[in-house]
Amino acid sequence: MMMYMLMSIMMFISGILVFSSKRKHLLITLLSLEFIVLSLFFIMFMFLNLYNYETYFSMMFLVFSVCEGALGLSILVSMIRTHGNDFFQSFSILQC
Repeated sequence: MMMYMLMSIMMFISGILVFSSKRKHLLITLLSLEFIVLSLFFIMFMFLNLYNYETYFSMMFLVFSVCEGALGLSILVSMIRTHGNDFFQSFSILQC
């Protein structure tokens, strides 16, 4: 059990490292955010199973993470339609 917790913490840290280092593309940042959410879900699921709690909170967490992913994809699609790519340097906030 401790090995799974250590592995999920390493997943979280690697997701944060990718999020902070790869900031040029919106798609990469969205994928790293989803990886962070997946690692947080894994940590929460292991914690709830360790103490024999109900897992309804994990279902609510998954619902909110799916909504967050859909919102990120809609922003990505609208950005590609208006600017043609997902570079952050290709558009200015003052133009919007």
